Amino acid sequence: MRNVVLALVLGVVVTAGSSSEARAQGFGVYEHGACSMAMAGAAVASPCDDGSAIFFNPAALAMQRETVLGIGATLIGPGGDFINDTTGATYEIADTYQPVPTGYFAWPLGKNSTLGLGLFAPYGLTTEWDAPDTFEGRFLAYKASLAAIYIQPTWSYRFNDRFSIGVGFDFSRTDLELNQRLDLSVQPVSASIPGLTFGQLGVPPQTDFGDIQIKGHAYQFGANLGVLMRPSDRFSVGVRYMTKQTVKVDDGEFTSRQILTGFRLPIALGPLPAGTPVDALLAPQFAEGGRLGPQAGKTEVTLPDQFVVGIAITPNDRFKVLFDYQWVNWSLFDELVIDLENGLTTVTDENYEDTGGLRFGAEYRVGEGTFVRGGYIWHPPAAPDETVTPLLPEGERNEFTLGLGQRFGNFQFDFAYQRLNQDDRRGRTIPEVNGVVVNNGVYKFRANLYGAALSWRF
Repeated sequence: MRNVVLALVLGVVVTAGSSSEARAQGFGVYEHGACSMAMAGAAVASPCDDGSAIFFNPAALAMQRETVLGIGATLIGPGGDFINDTTGATYEIADTYQPVPTGYFAWPLGKNSTLGLGLFAPYGLTTEWDAPDTFEGRFLAYKASLAAIYIQPTWSYRFNDRFSIGVGFDFSRTDLELNQRLDLSVQPVSASIPGLTFGQLGVPPQTDFGDIQIKGHAYQFGANLGVLMRPSDRFSVGVRYMTKQTVKVDDGEFTSRQILTGFRLPIALGPLPAGTPVDALLAPQFAEGGRLGPQAGKTEVTLPDQFVVGIAITPNDRFKVLFDYQWVNWSLFDELVIDLENGLTTVTDENYEDTGGLRFGAEYRVGEGTFVRGGYIWHPPAAPDETVTPLLPEGERNEFTLGLGQRFGNFQFDFAYQRLNQDDRRGRTIPEVNGVVVNNGVYKFRANLYGAALSWRF
């Protein structure tokens, strides 16, 4: 059953990491406010005054001297497919939208301090493929998800009108889920007959004999630190660092369902006569205490730390331009270990690479309280060629954003749209065999994101 566990590990690695297939690279999410989203998330040097500075740069809260309550959400709609090199068969990503909620409250305290409380989801993934019964990548995963929800109490202090600092303490919960099928053809027939698989006995490739699910959750802690400097009224520099968090799942839940194949042994094997139903031989594996029966599991995944530095320039009272550089420490994903209660253990190499993304944004005030915004994002991939799978078929991305903001008295409404275009990327839908990885097709991916938010100053 080594291949079964290997597929599980691959699944959990990437699952531990999106609220949809559309975000920063890896499984990062960066759309935490419609105002900033419309400017490509370039906000570390000049966050919007809707409370989202709690995420983008806690130091900016002390410069924004109003009490503000902001709520919003982003809908992420992934789309794409996998095209097999040999057969030309095309498999589609399921047409679903995933919500990413945000909430912020900021309260000035005294002349120089501000307290804040934020809710956001900086890491997450939901990847679901159509027709799981026939999708050829179902033996790696046909649905995987992660939701990492952060709650961040924040304190910010300004030394003067030119310099401020901020710190947030992140309390988070991460939920993981993986669903995949098991392929009988690659499974060993018996430990007493090394090297003999069911495929060698005539079982066709991609014969489903089990449907498995692994779920779990964990609680973590971290921090979000920021510095804001304003050398002049029209130029500012911001720096933000969010610490890594280690997700330790100690009581994950593994469940399975046997799928009947109707296959019978074509030859006698030891005491088993020809014609013996294979389903009956496999059934004990799925029972209580069996290697694929209900059991607990353990794993550990790191949500990587990230560093952002940026500038904002305001040439006049109506126009603002922003530029951010975002580094994410994806190389922390070097391997993953998973242990199941009934004795299955394995280690899988992931070999992710650090990424450095660029974000450009602009805002123009058309009239009193009316803002138009736009931006551009570029990101390289974090996953190496050998780990481009149905769980996270990412590649180099170019994203374009636009949006509108309107103030009505103490209220502000913000809307944003983001288009994610990804370069085609070679990858695989088949598990590695004896350490050999074969990329057997091309992944195409795209996404549409829609953001809306309402903030109230009082």
